[in-house]
Amino acid sequence: MNTTALLEIRETVKNLLGVEFQRAKLLPPQIRSTEQRAHGTAKRLNFKTQDGSNIAAILLEPTGANSESPSPAVLYCHAHGARYDIGINELIDGRPALINPYVDDLLALGLVVLCIEMPCFGARAHPEESAASKTALWFGKTLFGQMLAELSAGLDYLSDLSHVDCARIGTLGISMGGTHAWWLAALDTRIKAAAHLCCFADLQSLVKLGNHDNHGHYMTVPGLLATCSSGQLAGLIAPRAQFCGVGLQDWSSPPDAFKIAQDELIKAYENTPTMLSFHIEPDVGHEETPAMRAAVLTFLKRRLIARAL
Repeated sequence: MNTTALLEIRETVKNLLGVEFQRAKLLPPQIRSTEQRAHGTAKRLNFKTQDGSNIAAILLEPTGANSESPSPAVLYCHAHGARYDIGINELIDGRPALINPYVDDLLALGLVVLCIEMPCFGARAHPEESAASKTALWFGKTLFGQMLAELSAGLDYLSDLSHVDCARIGTLGISMGGTHAWWLAALDTRIKAAAHLCCFADLQSLVKLGNHDNHGHYMTVPGLLATCSSGQLAGLIAPRAQFCGVGLQDWSSPPDAFKIAQDELIKAYENTPTMLSFHIEPDVGHEETPAMRAAVLTFLKRRLIARAL
């Protein structure tokens, strides 16, 4: 697929999402609390949007972070799992799908990390996801678009921090968070590396299997499959770095559906194959394993900590 066609896919998908990314702005946050961790601090923030909405967030800052030697950063995207009560707390407290929280691992790498709470989760639990999704669709928008626009605004905030190296910002997440991590990287070229777990498969194949119905309402994007496949969309990240971790017993990445998306993604990286990496476990379901965690941390070290991007 030529460069023009790829750019057209990116713009078409943005239009399908029904949200103008540049209009989602976060005002300077209020610091609600600061917790000392072994390798830095965890600050709980409250952002206000231009329309007066409140958005909770967590900001991790490693020990020694300063503007003289800016740190690499990660926009951490929290998962779904029908646990609307968890939200951003996943970063500090973990969730059943993770082997343990990411907070200390990411701080130990020297990463500045921002996690912002998505609509329908945590303090934003109302309206519920079904109602929020339907409302957005009736107005020609999508809940997924709102989520991605807010994450892009979070990226604006990270990029503007004096102690962050805006040339070394990545995304990371599992499940819904993983989907957010690679979609945002496909649509926002400021992201230099995307790591996603338990969320990658050919959507048309999932529809045939009926597995698509396990995804939340948030992920409904009318007209998407008439525009591109998962592999083509994730291929927009190329030649930037991308890591994909899956278990083949996962309902969201069954072998045949994953293989189609994987092959398309490999094709997108045919000129820069070393920038794409996979961690595949045949006997694992919708969960992270210790080997996946180790692979993610190795990827982040190589692509964000090192300067060879």
